[in-house]
Amino acid sequence: MSIRKTLLAAVAATLLAAAADPASAKTFRFAFQGNYQAADPYTLNETFTLGLHAAVYEGLTKRDKDLKIIPGLAERWETPDPLRWRFHLRKGVKFHDGSDFTADDVIFSADRVRAQGSDVKTRIPSDSQWVKVDDHTVDVVLKTPNPILHYEWDTWYIMSKKWAEKNNATAPTSASATTPSYAALNANGTGPFILESHQPGVKTVWKTNPSWWGKKEHNIDEAIFTPIGSDATRVAALLSGEVDLMDPVPLQDIQRVNSNANTQVLTGPELRTIFLGFDQRRDELKYSNVKGKNPFKDVRVRQAFSKAIDVNLIKDRVMRGASVPAALLISPLLFEGSKEFKTAAVDIDGAKKLLAEAGYPQGFEVGMDCPTDRYVNDEAICQAAVGMLARIGVKVNLNAQPKTKYFAKVLATGGYDTSFYLLGWTPGSFDSWNVFANITGCRDDSGKGGPFNFGGYCNPKLDELAAKILVETDTAKRNAMIAEAWKMERADVSHIPLHQQTLNWGVNKKVKIVQRADNQILLYWVNMD
Repeated sequence: MSIRKTLLAAVAATLLAAAADPASAKTFRFAFQGNYQAADPYTLNETFTLGLHAAVYEGLTKRDKDLKIIPGLAERWETPDPLRWRFHLRKGVKFHDGSDFTADDVIFSADRVRAQGSDVKTRIPSDSQWVKVDDHTVDVVLKTPNPILHYEWDTWYIMSKKWAEKNNATAPTSASATTPSYAALNANGTGPFILESHQPGVKTVWKTNPSWWGKKEHNIDEAIFTPIGSDATRVAALLSGEVDLMDPVPLQDIQRVNSNANTQVLTGPELRTIFLGFDQRRDELKYSNVKGKNPFKDVRVRQAFSKAIDVNLIKDRVMRGASVPAALLISPLLFEGSKEFKTAAVDIDGAKKLLAEAGYPQGFEVGMDCPTDRYVNDEAICQAAVGMLARIGVKVNLNAQPKTKYFAKVLATGGYDTSFYLLGWTPGSFDSWNVFANITGCRDDSGKGGPFNFGGYCNPKLDELAAKILVETDTAKRNAMIAEAWKMERADVSHIPLHQQTLNWGVNKKVKIVQRADNQILLYWVNMD
C-alpha cells in the first residue's frame, strides 16, 4: 500500500505540474511588418488591425471562410419596409467583464462609431436612426433604401456601453492621438479571445475565452503578437521557430521559406488594390515648388503621371511577378464588368506633351508620402514611382515612414497632410459603391464625405450616380450604373491604380489557418498540431 500510494502521489504530482506548466498550453506566436497600435476598434480602418480586433470584438454580422455574410451578435434580421431594418440580438451573450450584451450596447456603438475621431464611421449611414425595441431587438430607420446596409458590419465591432462609460472611453481614440486612451490599451468584447496585455510596438497577448457563446473552431490557448519591421529578422524568426506565422514573406524569400523542412508559404489572391493619389483640393500644393496654384487640379497633369507609371514594370521588377496590374480601384474579382477596362499604356513622350500643355514644360517638384510597413514592398513601389516620374521631369521628394506615423499624417485627423501618396484599399462591403463612398467621394476638410479620399478629388456627377447605385435593388441596372461610374472616374484619373498584391503568409507546418482574400489574420481559425 505504501508503494502504491507513493506511485499515485507521484503521478498526481506529475499531472499537476503539467497542468501548471505554461509550455503544455498551445501558444500561437505571430509577427507582422507593422504595428498593432490601438485596441480601440474605431481608431484605424486598416485590414491587419481589423483582423486583430476580431479576436476580442464582434459585429452584428460575421463573414465565413468564403467571405459570405452570416449571423454574428445578431442572430437574424429582416426588413419590415424598405426604410427599416430590424435586428434580433443573441440572448445570453456576455462581455468579458461578465456584463450582459443588450440593445443598449448596439445603440451606444452606433453613436460612438459616428463620432469625431472614428476611422470607421462610414460603416453605418450618418443620418440613420437607431431605435431600441426591447433589450434584444434594434430597429435601424433610414432616410433612403440601402440594400447593402449590413455588408461591412463584420468589422463594425460592438462595444460595452457600461464599460466605456466607466473607463472614460465613450469617445473614439483618434489615430493621431499622442496619448493613448483606456480603450487603446484595454478591451472588453464578446469574442473568442480576451485581451490580456497590449504594449503598442512591443507585444500583445490574448487568452482564449472559456465563456464564449460561439462554436469554438480553434485549439490554441494563447496568442502572442510581436511587430517585426525588418524583413530579414521576420524570416529568421519563422525559420528558427520563434514565430509560427509571419506576414508578409518578402518576395525574394519565398523559395527559402518553402525549402525549409518546417515552414511553407501560403499564397492566394488578395482583394486590396494599391494605388497612388493626388492632392486635388488645395489651391496651392503644400509640398511643391509650384506656387500660387495646384498642378493636380489639371486633369492633363494627372494623365501625364498615369502615362509615366509603368505598372507592368512594377509587377516584374518590384513585385517579382507577385501582383496583378490594376485598371480600376477595385479588384476584378469584385466587379464583373472590369474586363472592359485596361491598364494605362506607358507613353513618356505623351506625358511630357501633356505637362507642357498644362504649363509645366520642365516638370515640377512635389513631395510624396509612403508607408514603409503596410503593403508588400510599399517603399520600393514608391521609389520606383519616383524614378518613373523623373523621366518626365517631375522631381518627387519621398517621405517614407512607418504606417503609424503615415496614417496619423494623412488621415482627416492629421489634416490630410499630403500632396501625393500611396494607399491600399479593400472595400469592406466587396462592392464598388464602397470605393465611390470612401475613396472618390467628395469631402470637406473635416472628412465629411469620402473620409479616405486623402487628396480631395471631387466630381459631383459621380457622387450623384453613386447615391443612385446605393439604393438601386435591380442587379442588372445597378451593374450598368457601376460601369458608368467607373468610366467617369477613369476619365478624371482621380487616382492611379497600380495592382492587387498576392498574399504570402509564412507559416510553420504545424499551423493550420484559414487564409481569406481579405487578408485578415483571424485567431479563431488557428489550430496547431
